[in-house]
Amino acid sequence: MENNRKYYISVIIPLFNEADSIVELYSMLILALGKISEKYELIFVDDGSTDGSLGIIRKLRDKDTRVKIISFNRNYGKSPALSEGFEAAKGDIVVTIDADLQDNPDEIPGMIEKLDQGYDLVSGWKKYRKDPITKTLPSRVFNFFTAMITGIKLHDINCGLKVYRREVIKRIHVYGELHRVIPVLAGWEGFRIGEQQVSHFERKYGHSKYGMKRFLNGIFDLTTVMFITRRSTTPLHFFGRIAVFFFGVGGLINLYFLLQWIFGKGLHVRPLMVGGLVMLVIAVQIASIGLLAELFSSNLKSTYSYREYLIDD
Repeated sequence: MENNRKYYISVIIPLFNEADSIVELYSMLILALGKISEKYELIFVDDGSTDGSLGIIRKLRDKDTRVKIISFNRNYGKSPALSEGFEAAKGDIVVTIDADLQDNPDEIPGMIEKLDQGYDLVSGWKKYRKDPITKTLPSRVFNFFTAMITGIKLHDINCGLKVYRREVIKRIHVYGELHRVIPVLAGWEGFRIGEQQVSHFERKYGHSKYGMKRFLNGIFDLTTVMFITRRSTTPLHFFGRIAVFFFGVGGLINLYFLLQWIFGKGLHVRPLMVGGLVMLVIAVQIASIGLLAELFSSNLKSTYSYREYLIDD
């Protein structure tokens, strides 16, 4: 554990209306971090709270210069809060933890040790989760399909307690609601992803800010990630395959009617013929979308000086 004292640790705490838990969380973090590092900072990102949370954080900052504050003028969401926290973080190691006291700061030293085993990101796994079934069931379904589709084998991909090397947070881009799939973003960038079982507590104060709708949003987020990672460089490969399918089916249908006309059986407009023609039109439209996306992707690369590939020095 002494080896971790060489690290400068940044802890990012996104919060929205968590006034009752802030001081207790601060005390727990100070105790946990004091065991492993002499240099650390606590970055509280207030996401437009209306319950006095910001005032409490300011009092903590007045007595502890390690406390930093980022304050939004309204509620923007967790992804923007994390994005701003990542931008402000100065540490070699970055920790994210929710402010609701359901995650245990005492897990942080062990997760950093796991990071030292060769990982770039270690995600918590709330194996024994203290949440109602309306949260746990959709989460399990989402985790299952995410692992199956992306190949990132994590039990709890959206756990708020995560530990990162600095290179990870400076490489990935979190916006919208992509905080749910950060390990996928990091994994597809070539970073090594690990997982560690962590303790989980029932919510002590207030109530959850998330409902059943986040499951559907998670599916949309996963689709977005697949496009911006795997398909952003060659969009025509994706749209082209769909266009070829529609063109092939539509072409076979119309070839059948063309052969009938050649052999003198007469040509009459039928629903199947119309369907074949529609599929040909759809194929052309989808191929056009792929070409436009390819042109946009090419222009974007030439406009911005963005290092596309991650290279180990």
